[in-house]
Amino acid sequence: MQEIPYGTTATYGEIAAQVGNPKASRAVGMANNRNPIALIIPCHRVIGSSGKLVGYGGGLPVKEFLLHLERSED
Repeated sequence: MQEIPYGTTATYGEIAAQVGNPKASRAVGMANNRNPIALIIPCHRVIGSSGKLVGYGGGLPVKEFLLHLERSED
């Protein structure tokens, strides 16, 4: 998650493939869910495979706000 560039997103499946286990998208999701330092590790940049915003501890409106903020600064 730390390697997702500012203003961009990645899917759980893409991250799983990058770490060498393309079938581990659920494990990526669980790791993302347990992220205790969301301000340092930008877990809001991880989205569902369909491109929809899914699962964010701060709520989906906050996730949408953060992504919009990043994209508008580019």
